[in-house]
Amino acid sequence: MIELLRRFGGKFRRYMVIGPACKLIEVIFDLLTPLVIAQMIDQGIGAHDVDAVIRYGVVLAAMAVIGISFTLVCQKMAALTSQGMGTDIRGALYQHINKLSYAELDRFGTPSLITRITNDVNQVQLAVALGVRMLIRWPFLAVGSMCAALAIDLKLGVIFLICTPAIGLVFWVVMARCIPYYKQLQAKLDRIALICREGLSGARVVRAFVREDHERERFAQAADDQAHVAIAVGKLSSILNPVTFLVMNLGVCAILWVGGIQVNVGELTQGQVMAFVNYMTQTLTSIVYVANLVVVFTKASASASRINEVLNCEPSITDEGNQPVALPEPGAMVAAAPVSALSFDHASFSFGAGAANAVDDVTLELPLGKTLGIIGGTGSGKSTLVSLIPRLYDAGAGGVSVMGANVRTWPLDQLRHVVATVPQRASLVSGTIRSNLTWRDETATDEELWAALDMAQASEFVRNKPQGLDAPVEAGGKNFSGGQRQRLTIARALVGDPQILIMDDSASALDFKTDAALRHAIRERSTRGAAEGGLPLTTVIVSQRVSTVRDADIICVLDHGSVAGLGTHDELYATCQLYREICQSQLRREELEGQQGSAALASAPTAPASACAKEGC
Repeated sequence: MIELLRRFGGKFRRYMVIGPACKLIEVIFDLLTPLVIAQMIDQGIGAHDVDAVIRYGVVLAAMAVIGISFTLVCQKMAALTSQGMGTDIRGALYQHINKLSYAELDRFGTPSLITRITNDVNQVQLAVALGVRMLIRWPFLAVGSMCAALAIDLKLGVIFLICTPAIGLVFWVVMARCIPYYKQLQAKLDRIALICREGLSGARVVRAFVREDHERERFAQAADDQAHVAIAVGKLSSILNPVTFLVMNLGVCAILWVGGIQVNVGELTQGQVMAFVNYMTQTLTSIVYVANLVVVFTKASASASRINEVLNCEPSITDEGNQPVALPEPGAMVAAAPVSALSFDHASFSFGAGAANAVDDVTLELPLGKTLGIIGGTGSGKSTLVSLIPRLYDAGAGGVSVMGANVRTWPLDQLRHVVATVPQRASLVSGTIRSNLTWRDETATDEELWAALDMAQASEFVRNKPQGLDAPVEAGGKNFSGGQRQRLTIARALVGDPQILIMDDSASALDFKTDAALRHAIRERSTRGAAEGGLPLTTVIVSQRVSTVRDADIICVLDHGSVAGLGTHDELYATCQLYREICQSQLRREELEGQQGSAALASAPTAPASACAKEGC
């Protein structure tokens, strides 16, 4: 909590000084009130002096008005500080989360991050507000009341010295048991957030498989687990107030008993006894509120540690000190030593220490303007491999280069502008078609947007909408079909003239005709770019369809993260057993029979040999 105050409290320092100062003035009036009441009783009521009663009544009213005025100022300072700090913490958290690489995001998990940026920040806000308003009031009021009471009579002060440690002991016992539960509560909330996110985002799947009862049971179990911890904390916390007030009331009884005897013998006045009772009540009530403050601060401390855990997490992928990379000249493709658009040099990657490599010792090279097809079974590492190109992950061993420069030397903004990625899961945000398409280039003209839509085979259904480019997009693109969402995300990647286009199984929802038209349009875009004096478009296509990758200049067959085969379609069909099995499972008999003839030619001595890295290919 202190770390958050140091980091975000600087601009609110004056509020955190003015607020407690105003509260301190209010407390001083609260401490003077029992003395004024004592004088009103002794000099007014006891002496039957109406003027004295009125005079002291006016003093009490004036003190109340002044106290309320300072209280309102303190409340405003507390609101400005807590809301301002909460806003800054949320902004810093969201900004920092967006700097984290996929590795850190995988470690924390989306539900946990959402809980931290909402519930945990709320807990910190509450603690800051109460800190400004109450942290000075109740401790100062408790100590001040005790000192004032002892100044009235030392004998009655012994009752204070007995009651106060008794309440402190109860408080310590309860808090020592409650604190561990508060940390558990936040973890239980993370679990509830995870189940909510899974159940709501996958509502269609849940209903399709009639799993509503199962999901309800899962949520109920998670909610019950959280409720059991909350109830355990509530039971322990519920002991505080009754025991404290019991001790306080017993103390008041003792004061009235002993004070009554002293009044009879003339050692104390009635007003002094009443003042002593008021101070006793103020002291013990203050201790109760201090106990409640400690509960709030304990929760806030647990939340603050979770917030600091995110803020102190250094991104594993940074571009600090990297200088802009000079792109190859347009004629580099036909030069004597053409520059590679993309190359992997014994690249390996694993998800965490000790885990098996998801990408294992991959080496390949793709020239400018060519197409790389990546195929393999589910879990073979296709998506992980292409994630290394724009540095969504960093290779643990080996290197990845784009345009002849290692990706670690690129500024991230430049690298991810050169490399456009179409993710496996089509993701759109609420807004309009235009606002989604201009993510890569906010200055893109309508002509450029329509050109990207034409290439992505999406212009037809966009033109059919009355609002065209300004047609609304719901959260997640729910008002579009799966194929339409995929085509819109492809169009979004094509805006801004990228040099490398990565399509991570992003045409899986398209029919074969649309898929073929899309690939043809991308090849034309590459040819046209070179003819117009620019760099040709280099394409990386990840797919499980043979028909999607068979026309690629180079096909990489992955098997458990390793390269099982590398070459053209004909070469791999002739020499790579895994690729042949994939083809036989997808292609028609007529296509296979024609392919066998091509394979016979490919296996002749004059045919180029495939680079097949796995034994048995």
